[in-house]
Amino acid sequence: MIGGWIANTGDLYDSEAGAGFIGAIVTGFLAGYLVLWIKKAKVPKFVQPIMPIIVIPIVATTTLGLFFIYVIGKPISWVFEHLTDWLSGMTGTSAILLGAILGLMIAFDMGGPVNKTAFLFGTGLIATGNQTVMGMCAAAIPVMPLGQGLATLIRKRLYTEQERETGLAALFMGCFGISEGAIPFAAARPAQVIPANMLGGAVAGAIAGVAGVEDAVPHGGPIVAVLGAASGVPMFFVAVLIGTAVTALTTVTLVDVSERRRKGAAPVPGLGVVGPLEPALVGVGAGAAAGGAAGAVVAQRIVASSSAPAAEAAPTGTPNVGGTGADKKANADADTKAAGTPVAEADGEVLSGYLTERTVKVALDARDKEAAIREMAELLARTGKVADLDELVATALRREEQGTTGLGEEIAIPHAKTDAVTAPVVGFARSAEGVEWGSLDGTKARLVFMISVPEAAAGDEHLRILALLSRKLMDPGFRERLVAAPDEGAVLEVLSEVR
Repeated sequence: MIGGWIANTGDLYDSEAGAGFIGAIVTGFLAGYLVLWIKKAKVPKFVQPIMPIIVIPIVATTTLGLFFIYVIGKPISWVFEHLTDWLSGMTGTSAILLGAILGLMIAFDMGGPVNKTAFLFGTGLIATGNQTVMGMCAAAIPVMPLGQGLATLIRKRLYTEQERETGLAALFMGCFGISEGAIPFAAARPAQVIPANMLGGAVAGAIAGVAGVEDAVPHGGPIVAVLGAASGVPMFFVAVLIGTAVTALTTVTLVDVSERRRKGAAPVPGLGVVGPLEPALVGVGAGAAAGGAAGAVVAQRIVASSSAPAAEAAPTGTPNVGGTGADKKANADADTKAAGTPVAEADGEVLSGYLTERTVKVALDARDKEAAIREMAELLARTGKVADLDELVATALRREEQGTTGLGEEIAIPHAKTDAVTAPVVGFARSAEGVEWGSLDGTKARLVFMISVPEAAAGDEHLRILALLSRKLMDPGFRERLVAAPDEGAVLEVLSEVR
């Protein structure tokens, strides 16, 4: 907060104007990394209790403030002043180009760092009197969820029933400017969905730019126009509608092409499907719903990510590739037995059998993140699929250093892509008091899932499991049932809804 105030107070570093939103972004990143660096310092035990309340705040604030005032404040301020002047004078073709670029950024990661950079760019310029940039962003923000929701309506056969339900939720979220509503679709089919999102976002941003649409508040979507925060409302809706249509049509075209290729690949008896594998359909058993080759693709993907001992135990040239339903269950059981692991009952498995009653714990003992990750790793080790417990813990902790896996709403999903496990495995535990996980909303993690997959499955099962869990965890009723379940069996029964 103090760093932001320094960035905004140009008198401190001999600048006529502050460093604006660019300075705020730089200050935020510097503050975060500086604190992380200080926290790694080894200090005597008697100093440790005062580190977070006295030492870190004083050292970090002083260092950051002096560095900004004497080193980077004036250069950043110069960039911001000239950028503001350039944007304020843009019209015509330049506005089209800027709108397209901002739309691409907004649509790229739907709430991620690239999206936020474009959003903060528009937000920062509102204070300077330039509201057209935020108008471009506001038109692009709802395009992704609206486009993906529309796609599920105009080409229903390409989507599972649960995906269509998610599409309705995405339409609702899009109306309120929540771009994250498109994330489940992007996680399931990134190669098709992300380019379609970016194309629609660029079109919406460009149309809003050339039409001079303005937005006076740091938000987007139809809601800002309905509540009177946008000017040029007719063109704002034109931009949103055209961008949405472009995203929807591009998505169904790309998905349709992908599905045709998938179904056109001839299955070889006992070997699944020959040819490149596309991202899995959202939903456990989605292959069964699609039928034929799609089911074989899902089955082949599961076998490809299974343990090496299981694969070696199968007869040469006849891997345990299942089709759908009972066949897949039987083959999964065969693989598990080959690896020397007891087979769970059919009603005791979730997420293709990766999560079983053995990997569920109703009371997590750990009180901090590192201890919780180790306890979760030990829980996964019950399956016999963890070859190196310490390496699994180290990999999960390295992932946490890159950015917290605390999702907010009292949920954390630590995950590790490592050959310390021989097959995908998922665990779940509850914490009565909650574990501090660094979630953005400040809540402690009470519902903790841990996902671990071998490197070979990192680009496939890993994303599929994450997409399934994150989508279901959006349901408050589901979370409440997880918290209320009295024992492991009841917890697993609730988790069986994840499909």
